[in-house]
Amino acid sequence: MRKNKRGHAVTVISHRGASGHRPEHTLASYRLGARYGGDFIETDLVATADGVLVARHEPEIGGTTDVAGRPEFADRRTTRTIDGTEHTGWFVQDFTLAELKTLRATERIPDLRPENASYDGEYEIPTLDEIIALARELTAELGRPIGVYPETKHPAYHVSQGLELEPPLAEALRAAGLSGPEPEVPVFLQSFEAESLKKLAPLELPLVLLLDSGEERFTTPEGLAEAAGFAQAIGPAKELVIPRAEDGSLAEPTGLVEAAHEAGLLVHPYTFRSENHFLPADLRSGGEPTGYGSFAAEYEAFFAAGVDGVFTDHSRHAYLAREIFEESQGG
Repeated sequence: MRKNKRGHAVTVISHRGASGHRPEHTLASYRLGARYGGDFIETDLVATADGVLVARHEPEIGGTTDVAGRPEFADRRTTRTIDGTEHTGWFVQDFTLAELKTLRATERIPDLRPENASYDGEYEIPTLDEIIALARELTAELGRPIGVYPETKHPAYHVSQGLELEPPLAEALRAAGLSGPEPEVPVFLQSFEAESLKKLAPLELPLVLLLDSGEERFTTPEGLAEAAGFAQAIGPAKELVIPRAEDGSLAEPTGLVEAAHEAGLLVHPYTFRSENHFLPADLRSGGEPTGYGSFAAEYEAFFAAGVDGVFTDHSRHAYLAREIFEESQGG
């Protein structure tokens, strides 16, 4: 059984923090993800007007902050085209950090996560520096390494706006002593764009190429060999590892994990969520989309397929499923 540096077969990556329990990309969500057993804080990075890296899943923030209800920012609502898709709303790049800090996070999917929505208005948008500091704090508090797993979001778009993400990311990591082969805090760097990862190669940190569900180029043996030329891992959509059958149930593994391992790449699929709404049809329990289904069975299938890590909104569930799986394997 492959082992990570913590002695576990699988790394638990807290996707946007414990985003199944708190509004995503807040310090509270990150903190809870680690306390629930997560090994890494996963954070998406975008840039403010003054070039500061902050944590949001995309540049548009109308759905994850209270900006729409702030009359002082009504005139910032605009339409932008990002990677070929038109979006209307409020964009991080149109706010300075000081302005952004006056906003508060809100739950992205309140219909599915109403308890999260009860925290709307409580939490600020964190900066990368604050997230690194939190990882150090949690490492000391929990007595085990809590790493950071930043993603450059829409890096080519940011370049077009004069807000390149990679230089300030590299500067922040170097300033924090988090570059090189043995950083004080474990780090993975991720992106859907290969060019962004290549810019980060001088940091000598493990790089993760993310693959969406329609990916073809980097899932073939030739493509995986190409990826291994600049990355140390792939982060595929779950369906690329174990697809769903026509009836929505979990099917058989594709063989991607074995092929990636043969190419020397780790495999960290995304995103595991415990609500019935997100689970395979055969693992749902009851009729409520917000209720938890048989999430442990989904984790077990992916663990058995040999994945090296999982992005999860529910770190505690992944942690417990990992414990059960490792015990069953005699680990």
